[in-house]
Amino acid sequence: MASLGEVMSRDVVTIEPFDTIGHAAEKMVAEGVSAIVVSDGGRLIGIVTERDLTRAVAGRVHSSEARVREWMTADPKVVSESTDPVEAVQIMLDGGFRHLPVVENERAVGIVSIRDLAEWSIRAQPEQAQT
Repeated sequence: MASLGEVMSRDVVTIEPFDTIGHAAEKMVAEGVSAIVVSDGGRLIGIVTERDLTRAVAGRVHSSEARVREWMTADPKVVSESTDPVEAVQIMLDGGFRHLPVVENERAVGIVSIRDLAEWSIRAQPEQAQT
């Protein structure tokens, strides 16, 4: 049985809550990601996604003044490395979001996206057909 530890990205991009949303956007573009984990002293406290940045732009905030803590999704749903990928998909579908931080001891150790899970699902199909 697969686990998120096999599917997730271990390259977690983080930002601090007092950073600006402009800095968050720059970091996301530079790293080629659509979500960034917000940590305070290493402890995960939120997540900023493209949707959060879109809300900020729609709110006409100034990206060099608005702080991450004001626009992040605080206390996001999280999973562990041992979580079943199918369970992670269900959490995302039920919650209407596309990213899940993977956490151990309140620290992000990875992140999984709906795209990661779709790719896993396609790769897993041949295995399922043989069993």
